[in-house]
Amino acid sequence: MPHSRNFRVYFLLAILFVLALVILLREHRPSFLRPDLHLNAYVSTSDGSLVVVDLVSLRVINKIYAGPAISDVREHARRPEIWGVSNAGGYVFVLDTRSNQLEKIPVGPSPLELDFSADSKRVFTTSASTDQLIAINTASRSIAGRARTASEPVQARITPDQKTIVVVNRRSSTLTLHDANTLQLRASIPVIPQPDAVEILPDSSIAFVMSRSQNRLSVVDLRRAVLLTNLELAGRPSQMLLKPDGGELYVLSPEAHVLQAINTWTHEVGDTLLIGDSPASAVLLEDASEMYVADRSAGHIFPLDINNRRLGKPVNVGASPGAMRFDLSGSREKPTMLLVADESSGDLAILRLRTDSLLTLIPIGAQPQRLAVKLF
Repeated sequence: MPHSRNFRVYFLLAILFVLALVILLREHRPSFLRPDLHLNAYVSTSDGSLVVVDLVSLRVINKIYAGPAISDVREHARRPEIWGVSNAGGYVFVLDTRSNQLEKIPVGPSPLELDFSADSKRVFTTSASTDQLIAINTASRSIAGRARTASEPVQARITPDQKTIVVVNRRSSTLTLHDANTLQLRASIPVIPQPDAVEILPDSSIAFVMSRSQNRLSVVDLRRAVLLTNLELAGRPSQMLLKPDGGELYVLSPEAHVLQAINTWTHEVGDTLLIGDSPASAVLLEDASEMYVADRSAGHIFPLDINNRRLGKPVNVGASPGAMRFDLSGSREKPTMLLVADESSGDLAILRLRTDSLLTLIPIGAQPQRLAVKLF
């Protein structure tokens, strides 16, 4: 009998070991596909560095100086490269993720953000101090063209049909439309004062323009180049997120403690959801089934069931959670991990999405703000 009991114990332990191994393999799948495969996060800090985090071993493996006041960090879709912007340095930088060599492309004073064309052959940015739109050839890493904009361009976005560059001009309170090939100015449209950001519908017909200083949202017809309306919001917005099918636009307002859903077909404000104390940033799954919202004041991340408009249990992370990114190890619909930059505590929080729980906190450095993830 004792031998029979021991066999059962060993058998159960073997089953538990196999299950644990399966879970480990699923959560770290890229590292087991190929010995030379890497999954890294690149996190900007206030000292101008990119901190490299290995998302398999969950540890910092490098720190690379990129430049003062990093204002944007993005992945090149087809090459092992991280592209970013040094706002104070006046240049766009390119980091080769294999060699960790960094190259600078001067573009002019006060660039802020980047946007890639669909084929990733061009990247667009602006120089806010010289009122210019700049196109960069990503293969040669050289300036492909420049064009005048209105006053203080802070964001450039290419429309999904790849025909138009939409530029947000803060000081002139306008949206300018430029030909995507020649950069030639085609139209200038007045919008709300001090606009900051734009979201464009998948059919390239309508743009939504927000200002962090206004509790209004401009709706612009891009085909006719006219302002359709200004929508009243519950409070000043911090971020817009567009549902992948374009059916709804989600607007966060930290001061009003809410997320508002806007019907993009009727241009009407729909549901208003109360979310924590200061919902400042969010990320949306590719299938739009779930959103993760950061409550900056409380240090929480809230899972939000989009379809049922239902909040999940808050997850405690570090102080002042801001930028968030999903990892790339799972499917596009359901990634494995959520990365959160905690600005005040200087950590990168890693959340396991399968259980919506905190996996670990990785010390990064002072004020981590921008995030990119690259599988290479």
